[in-house]
Parts: sequence; C-alpha cells; structure tokens
Amino acid sequence: MASTKSPEEEHPVKTFGWAARDSSGVLSPFKFSRRATGEKDVRFKILYCGICHSDLHIARNELGWTTYPLVPGHEMVGTVTEVGCKVTKFAVGDTVGVGCLVGSCGSCDNCCSDLENYCPKFIMTYQSVDNDGTVTRGGYANEMVADEHFVIRIPENLPLAAAAPLLCAGITVYSPMRYFGFDKPGSHIGIVGLGGLGHVAVKFAKAFGVKVTVISTSPSKKDEAINLLGADEFLVSRDPDQMKAASGTMDRILDTVSANHPIMPLIDLLKTNGQLVLVGLPDKPFELAVFPLILGRKGVNASSIGGLKETQEMIDFAAKHNISAEIELVPMDYVNTAFDRLAKNDVKYRFVLDIANTMVVP
Repeated sequence: MASTKSPEEEHPVKTFGWAARDSSGVLSPFKFSRRATGEKDVRFKILYCGICHSDLHIARNELGWTTYPLVPGHEMVGTVTEVGCKVTKFAVGDTVGVGCLVGSCGSCDNCCSDLENYCPKFIMTYQSVDNDGTVTRGGYANEMVADEHFVIRIPENLPLAAAAPLLCAGITVYSPMRYFGFDKPGSHIGIVGLGGLGHVAVKFAKAFGVKVTVISTSPSKKDEAINLLGADEFLVSRDPDQMKAASGTMDRILDTVSANHPIMPLIDLLKTNGQLVLVGLPDKPFELAVFPLILGRKGVNASSIGGLKETQEMIDFAAKHNISAEIELVPMDYVNTAFDRLAKNDVKYRFVLDIANTMVVP
C-alpha cells in the first residue's frame, strides 16, 4: 500500500533535492525525507549526479506512468557518512555510487545469478514503490541511503564527476558487450550512435582491443569519433555507397540509438553469424525482415543494464583502463536548461550535476 504521508513526513531523516511536480518536467527545490540508516544500509553525501535521458522522459511523463512529485537521478556518486551495524563492505569516508537499482527480491533465479536487473520485483532508484510502500526518490538530492548490496565502490583513480554516468550509461553498454562477445580478440564491431551511451561503448571496445567502427547519421562526428574516442573507422549510415562498401564486414553491432531508425541496413553490415544488439529505446516498433537473417544466420538481441556484481566489475575495468564519460559539469539550478538541451541532443556527451558545490540546502 502506498504511503499517505507527505514526502517530508514519510521518513525520519530530512532531505533536500529538486523535483518535477507535473508533466512539464520542470524541476524546482523540494523538501522530502529518507529512511533512517538500517542495519545493512549505507548513507552517503551525494557529490555528483549524472543526467540520463530517461530522467527527462520520466520527468515529462513520456512513458505514461510517472508519479509526482518526482526526484530523478540514478547516476550518483558521493562519500559515505554512516553505515549500518551489519554493513561489511563499506566504511565512513569511502567513495561510493548508486546506479539504477536499489532493491530486488534476492531469491529468484535472476537474483541468484547476479542478474538483479532482470528480477521481476526489482526496485528502481526512483519512481518505484519501495519495500515500505513509499516511492523511491533519486539522486538530484543532497544525500542517499541504500542497502549495501546495491552500492558500488568507486576506485580512487576515477574522476568522480565523469565516473557518475558509468553507473547507467557505462553498464548499459558494458553488460551486452561482455555477454555477446564484443570483447573477442580479432573482432570488428560497430557502434551505432555517438551519444551518451555510444561514446562510452567506443572507449570500452578499444580497451577490449577490438576494431571499432562508429556508425552515425552525422558526418560531423567523424573527427571526434576517431581522434577523441579512438575509433578505427567512421561510417555515415545515410550514405548508401559507404554502407554498401561495408556490407558483411562486422562481427557484432551495438545499437545505442533511441530515435526511430531502420535496422535492416545494420543487418546487412554483419558477417555470417553476426549479432545486432539493441540497447536504445525507440518509441516505435522496428520493421524486421526475416529472410536476411536466415541467409546469414544472423541474430537480433537486446539488453538491459547489468547486475550489481557486473556493475562493480565494469567500474573496476573502467578504472584500470582510465575510462570515464565525456561530461559537461553544470550547477543544480541549470538542470531545466540541461533538460531542454538534452531533448535537442545538445550535449557532448553527458550532463553531470555538481550537487555538493551548487545545491543550496535551506
């Protein structure tokens, strides 16, 4: 049963953040509360929080199931201020983060296989009903509390602000790349789209040691793809000559694009036994012709984020290979402008809110 108390009265610990109150998605200062630190909980001061495209979609109720008031944010990092008496993984002063999940059943096949993200009862970091019946609220706030199982240790050498987006964008691409063999030596892989997800995917792919071709509708992104991110080749998907020349050359393709776009031209780029893996969320169904799949024994797959064990693995891998997101660090009161710019894809490549230095807490 959902709570009938006001956000400030639901829990004992007073908290402050920014929230959307209606489908305009406009955020403004908001007083609410977090639960007291439980015996297995980790409480931390939020220093930075990334702005994910899903924050924008949900704040504006574009998926049709938003509950207001809404505090977004599932890419947060900060410093531990308190731990419960049964916490074993973390101590006060540690640098930690929380991504897209704060709960799951803990006993289903997926949970027992470190795939909490596929648990039928997973609890999202915001916009979910928590175990106590209250609505979860995210990282556009001054502090967070979560069960230690859902807390990630951030290695010391990662720049904190640029590490925050890895907790969603990073694991969203890392998990399918590991599972579907994008790290196989000698592979030639394609990355479709060079946005918040795609640019991180290119960095991971180069760390895996494979050949990388960025596939984009925008010729203007070629220089950044090759000279900034290290891609080997760049393919303009709207150029039929380039696409024809690249036909049958790629082992696997990761499609990160959420705008509506055709996927059959991507299927044509795959070798026999090639795999196309979707991680973007277009709002219209794809048209998929079966015959080209049959002729090349090709597959179309999809993937969500990753479980907590794999998320920690991803962060550790990123630290080892000096991988972080390319970000634009902005103050808290810039969030609505950032939302408007994000809607126009006017960011390279991820906004991050400077929570600790710019959020004015009354």
